[in-house]
Amino acid sequence: MLVVDDYDDAREMYAEYLEFLGYQVQTARDGQEALELAQQSHPDVILMDLSLPVVSGWEATRQLKQDARTRHIPVMALTGHVLATHSEKAKEVGCDEFVSKPALPDTVADKIRALLQKTGSKPRSPR
Repeated sequence: MLVVDDYDDAREMYAEYLEFLGYQVQTARDGQEALELAQQSHPDVILMDLSLPVVSGWEATRQLKQDARTRHIPVMALTGHVLATHSEKAKEVGCDEFVSKPALPDTVADKIRALLQKTGSKPRSPR
């Protein structure tokens, strides 16, 4: 899993919970770092905040989905943008799922499991 959020507390909370569940987790603070890590490690799922510095989550997702090396990786948008238009835009740039903040870690984990089932992906490291 790759957890991308510029807010340290949120990034750490989701990463630690997913690690507790048995997933291998990497973290990134901005969209550029997310792009680099995704290309290097091909995570099972990317949990992407959309409001990020350097390269936005919107743009990072668009680039991931246009790159043959990373387009297969499911991306779940996790954001404080709660308008329906934001959800629609997230899907347009390639997000496979959309979750509004604040979201409890167990809710996010449930959405990740559902997304993995929906896409037919088998995580490399769950318990």
